[in-house]
Amino acid sequence: MTSYNSFETARRQILEAAEILKLDKSTTDLLIQPQREYTFTMPVMLDSGAIEIMTGFRIQYNTARGPAKGGIRFHPEETIDTIRALSCWMTWKAAVSDLPLGGGKGGVICNPKHLSVKELERVARAYIRAVADFIGTEKDIPAPDVYTNPQTMAWMMDEYETIVRKHSSGILTDKPMQIGGTEGRRDATSRGGVITVREACRHYGIKPDTFIVQGFGNAGQRAALLHKEILGGGKLIAASDSKSAVYNPNGIDPMELVRHKLTTGSLKGFKGAEEAERDSILELEADVLYPAALENAINETNAHKIRSKLVCELANGPTTPEADEILFANGIHVLPDLLASAGGVIVSYFEMVQDSSFIFWEEDIVHKALDKKITKAFHSVVQSQKEKRVHPRLAALIVGVARVAEACKLRGWV
Repeated sequence: MTSYNSFETARRQILEAAEILKLDKSTTDLLIQPQREYTFTMPVMLDSGAIEIMTGFRIQYNTARGPAKGGIRFHPEETIDTIRALSCWMTWKAAVSDLPLGGGKGGVICNPKHLSVKELERVARAYIRAVADFIGTEKDIPAPDVYTNPQTMAWMMDEYETIVRKHSSGILTDKPMQIGGTEGRRDATSRGGVITVREACRHYGIKPDTFIVQGFGNAGQRAALLHKEILGGGKLIAASDSKSAVYNPNGIDPMELVRHKLTTGSLKGFKGAEEAERDSILELEADVLYPAALENAINETNAHKIRSKLVCELANGPTTPEADEILFANGIHVLPDLLASAGGVIVSYFEMVQDSSFIFWEEDIVHKALDKKITKAFHSVVQSQKEKRVHPRLAALIVGVARVAEACKLRGWV
């Protein structure tokens, strides 16, 4: 399989969209590179008393439509190009959903699995000390990402408030509800994805009777539970995690599978299905496939074997550019991550609104607002695809790039 540099992929996508939109050179040149990049060292004391010097990043890719928004990742293989690509895609994701936000992303090179809780707290606080001068509710609002969570955000918010000496709960999102978080955030990414499946099934005339979940982490588990609730039925026939996969053509009880995963840490040994090869479940016949694991899961080596009618991307970048073309040619409808996984940033925006007003919404209000926002985004992408006659990812990118380019021009940047 081809090796991918995610930021080079992101740049190629922008250039393709810019050509279709007939953007001028200066606008294109502005959009294919980050506005601001910060790289810094972070001395962190370990429990042993030793000091480890870690490297951190924060990128604000484009803020023409509003302050930067995007997660913070703790990962041993983090790179500046990964952060560049993700901040770039966050820019278009926010624009596709028509949020008044730009795109950002951050990260720390570290291995959370080798750190104690206290060490993780010190990393979180060190990160905020490094970026405090260039984040804020009107500049850049971080959130959790890989190996960070609401507890990480609580530590970071506390450190920021200690530095600025005032309450600023809106500085980060996806916080615990007790300190400014919102109802409806935990399942927002999955809920948004399943809502787009609902709209796509209506639009394309597909019955979502069977579905597969590749990647049974938080997003995958919640998608499995929400599929029946939002779509009024459907059976899970296969699922996989990083260690194993299970398959039952007669259906798997999603709640029982989630319980087994949370209890044992794996799908292995689940009695309601037979074991399967992890990669093979992507190629099973089903109405809906939810890729909710790693990047590049669907690529040029297996795209021609995909037999699902609809692919809903809950992971970031699970389909390669080459696979996009193959799936499109084979009549398989892809709901790209720029659209399908936008529920998280949409509800994070709702959290910002609530924090600024000190008025917090009931969960059903959050769900209804998310449904309205992502449904509108789906139809804007469908209209773009119809007008430009391109595959769905490019259609979504065209919507996002066009909106950001317009904001840049209105500001007089280009």
